[in-house]
Amino acid sequence: MREPVEVRRQRILAVVESRGAVKVSALADELAVSVVTVRRDVEELARAGRLRRGHGVARPVRDPAGPPAVPAPRGGDPAADGGAVALVVPERHSYLYETLHGARTVLEESGIRIALYLAPQSADAERPLVERALADGARGLLIAPRWRSLLSEELDYGWLADAGVPTVLMERRPRPGSTLHALDSVCSDHWYGTHLAVEHLVSLGHRRIVLAARDDSPTARTVRAAFAEIAAAHPDVEDWTVVLSSPDSVPGPGPSGSSGDAPGLDLAALLRERGATAAVLHGDVDALMLVQRLAGSGVQVPRDCSVVAYDDVVAALGSTPLTAVSPPRAEIGRAAAQLLLHRLSGAAGALGPVRRTQVLPELKVRGSAQAITPTMD
Repeated sequence: MREPVEVRRQRILAVVESRGAVKVSALADELAVSVVTVRRDVEELARAGRLRRGHGVARPVRDPAGPPAVPAPRGGDPAADGGAVALVVPERHSYLYETLHGARTVLEESGIRIALYLAPQSADAERPLVERALADGARGLLIAPRWRSLLSEELDYGWLADAGVPTVLMERRPRPGSTLHALDSVCSDHWYGTHLAVEHLVSLGHRRIVLAARDDSPTARTVRAAFAEIAAAHPDVEDWTVVLSSPDSVPGPGPSGSSGDAPGLDLAALLRERGATAAVLHGDVDALMLVQRLAGSGVQVPRDCSVVAYDDVVAALGSTPLTAVSPPRAEIGRAAAQLLLHRLSGAAGALGPVRRTQVLPELKVRGSAQAITPTMD
């Protein structure tokens, strides 16, 4: 039977009061529970004034055989505690690196030490990194899990909700009603970004539109769902379809066992089949590759097909600079860091209601989409 929380915390207090400063990792070993669980207990006990916490250690309120400890004044300064903030993002992910740099700017300006952890592409890569960060004394967490599939996302909900330190999700929005629903998060409004793309093309006279999108991230899944909803409901959209932008754009092997070396989407053939005159392409690298393949098939952008990319990391660098939906990547990081600093400050309201912030993307018009020229009957 699992030990009641209050009993476990009483045991922690007894150990700390008898020995003085004790490492959180040592407490976890002694109590046969995870480091994450002990960190949560220590934080709650410290918040109640029953012990003090420091860099990966728990200390008694009154030092053994010594005078009462005097708490250091915080004065609402999040840097006063001295612990690092852990930033966890996927490796080789240029989109989220801009988010990381936005967060870094805010934290460094506040005098906060940053510990960066890059999660490899293997499944469940973030959990051991977070546990290591917490064992090393991180007092806050900014994280953008890879979440290549809905299953991997769901598997992370339990342990991430149990982190035990103030945590803010960056560019991720958990499933409503999940254990992470009540976790601070800052995310782009990708529904609105998709709306901008569709409305721009419709305003240029396009009525038959294709979405070629990835399916290996929360952003990709949101864009796909939003496009289907918006296109189906739009009175001026006559035909629409959603396809994979590349064989490796889904978790694991591509469709029908294909690999990243398999032939990519024949967008030119699809446009002819659907009678489509425009395409929304997610993400940028896939968009540039597809535009190159269109040119190889004799389809010129924007003369024969108008294109709007989604991500705007490198969309402007193509031989044809692409009009693109541009999520506010750096601003997401800045807003997430500011929210975390608020949680760490100890100021009035720092323990207030959960905040789920959405920031609106912009449309950067560069000329890869043009109006349809009316034909003479």
